[in-house]
Amino acid sequence: MAVRNTASLLAGLLLVLFHTWRAWAALEVYMNDTVEVALKGTAKITCRYTSEEGRGSMDIQWFFRKGTGERHKICEQVGMMTTINRTSPYANRISVNDTETPAEVALSIRDVQLSDEVDFICRVKSISEDHVEGHTTLKVFGKPDHPTIEGVTTGISVNADSLSKIGTCEVRNGYPKPKITWYKNTTPLRNTDNVNVETSTTSESSGLFSVKSDLTMKVDRKDKDATFYCEVNYYLPGTNGIMMMMETTKINITVIYPSTFVDFWIESPKGRIKEGDTVELRCRGDGNAVETYSIKDLKNDDVTWEVDKVVLENVTRLDSGEYECTLTNIDIYEEFSNRTAVFVNYLDEAVLNPSDTVLMDKGDTITATCNALSSLQTNTAWFKNNKKMSKDHSLILEAATFDTSGTYLCVVTVPEVEGMETRGSLHVHVKGKPEIQEKDINEIETSDETIILSCHAKGYPTPKITWTTSEGKVINSGSQMETDSGAKSQVTVQLTSDVTVFCNASNEFDSDSVSFNIKVKIKSKGVVIAVIIICILLLAILGSVLYFLYKKGKICNRSGKQDITKEKSSKDNIVVEMKSDNTEEAILLGVNGDKTPPGDQ
Repeated sequence: MAVRNTASLLAGLLLVLFHTWRAWAALEVYMNDTVEVALKGTAKITCRYTSEEGRGSMDIQWFFRKGTGERHKICEQVGMMTTINRTSPYANRISVNDTETPAEVALSIRDVQLSDEVDFICRVKSISEDHVEGHTTLKVFGKPDHPTIEGVTTGISVNADSLSKIGTCEVRNGYPKPKITWYKNTTPLRNTDNVNVETSTTSESSGLFSVKSDLTMKVDRKDKDATFYCEVNYYLPGTNGIMMMMETTKINITVIYPSTFVDFWIESPKGRIKEGDTVELRCRGDGNAVETYSIKDLKNDDVTWEVDKVVLENVTRLDSGEYECTLTNIDIYEEFSNRTAVFVNYLDEAVLNPSDTVLMDKGDTITATCNALSSLQTNTAWFKNNKKMSKDHSLILEAATFDTSGTYLCVVTVPEVEGMETRGSLHVHVKGKPEIQEKDINEIETSDETIILSCHAKGYPTPKITWTTSEGKVINSGSQMETDSGAKSQVTVQLTSDVTVFCNASNEFDSDSVSFNIKVKIKSKGVVIAVIIICILLLAILGSVLYFLYKKGKICNRSGKQDITKEKSSKDNIVVEMKSDNTEEAILLGVNGDKTPPGDQ
């Protein structure tokens, strides 16, 4: 009885252990819920199982199913043998291999298409156990093309009655559907009363999505400097649900807005205006809508220009006054006006007292004044021959002499305006008889054939200068020119012998004269030529003698004395004796030793 009970207990224990082992060793399959892959990429779907049986006893089958529809077999692996269903759309794009992980196989799908976004089922069966399966959903992502934006090319009025179109953004060929967001500057735009974004989606034949978005809004003048662009968000595999982003280029729009005021100014010249200038008046509003301008001379109702710019040429003081510019907005019939004042500075001609010409006696004193009426402060100065004589409007000439005569220039300037000046001239003559400035008697010695004589005579009325010789002959070739204090004359005199020339100056008061005594140094040209010829002949003779002695080797040595003789001399021999005793004397001997007289040398 005891043995029977013990056997029952052992049998029960074994049964429990058997069921526990069966539960522990049961076949199971593990797969990812989803696998993400890029369009045209390669998807890898893994299937891992648990079994005590070896790989060779496993039967693994792959299926695909669209939604809740019917499943379709792709392939089957029995042991190490793989059979592909040739009627499957994946027949030419799959491979099934064991992975490096034990008890794991992978189904690889090449050139993934959008149609591959289905459930993939892995069914595993062992010899001793029923089949177990798992499934993975394949997610396919297609990156869209770069987005484009096109803005309106016409101007947009701030006074438009309805919302105005800003532009269109488009992104093509994305999957899943991309998202478009409009931005103004850095602010995203949402639908409001003044903003409307309309988006439309197109499903292409490829299954990809293209999205287009139109932006319309109410614009104001601040939008003239705004930039608009679109941001496109899309998904890619492996980003953990975080959307990627691309942006379009930025665009600007032309906003048409009316002026709220008008500006009116003097464009040129800059600074003070003077008579004779060209004045340009400009008128401009702060808007860019269709507007008209008119400029009016308020002191003259008949003068109006229907333009925004007026050029006044060669202005005078009569052009001074106020001018008004009026701007009219055609769309809203609103007017704005502004005024500017034009003042033309003037400087009248210089008034001299006395004026023009003044006659003075020697020793007299006069005071001359110079004034010019001007709208600005002036400076006055007197000049003579570019030398400042006075820096006041008055010029005082005291104790007049002939040197006081001349032209005095009065210059009136306006320091504040460059180039604004006027001038006047005063001609002063000091009356008196002529006074020749050269000395009374002038001695001149020359060997030239001609001579130029000058004579300067002071006095007024301007002296008349004539030239004569001591014989009373008048020289007519003289030239005369007036100077500040009188006259000056030059004459050219032909010289053949000594001569005396007189400079005579006369006016209605008296006359004066000076003399030029000219002595001519005569040269004899014949004597000079004869002397030159004789010198040349002597040099030729001396050269011949020295050359002859050199050829005979009879030039004296450095001792200074040498006797040269021959016992036997022919009739034609020449004996030369040279002596040196601080002086050298050479005697030329005749034939046969006869001494030649000095006269015959």
